[in-house]
Amino acid sequence: MKKINWGTGIVIAFGFFIAFILYFVIKVQTNSEYDNELVVEEYYKHDAKFNEEYIRLQNAGALTEKPRIESLPEGIRVTFPDSFTPEKISGKISLYRPSAKKLDFEVPISLSGPMLIPNSKLAGGRWDISVVWTDGAREYQQKQTIYISL
Repeated sequence: MKKINWGTGIVIAFGFFIAFILYFVIKVQTNSEYDNELVVEEYYKHDAKFNEEYIRLQNAGALTEKPRIESLPEGIRVTFPDSFTPEKISGKISLYRPSAKKLDFEVPISLSGPMLIPNSKLAGGRWDISVVWTDGAREYQQKQTIYISL
């Protein structure tokens, strides 16, 4: 029986290491348990509109009274200040779940009072909430992260 020299041992060790890494790469890519989704489907189109989003965020930052987004035991409540005329307000509330794209959804704004998104539509964990609205003259956007514990 012939002995293996140290050069051959290093090559064999590298071979095993490469096989080990490839095994895990293939396992993660083929297993549906691991989610490899993009944050935004059309990333470049989304980035092209970044300036518009920045202007909406600045407009909202300049407001003296901003909408309140709060987590309550019954759900998430979005309350617009009385300084806004309810008939002129239109827009949407987007709820984004970073860990599961399937849970993302949008709700149109209807101001007959505070808007409540019930816990039955929400899963426990982190939610990124974006409220985009217009008062007819300007567009606004407010973002907030809320953690729901069920």
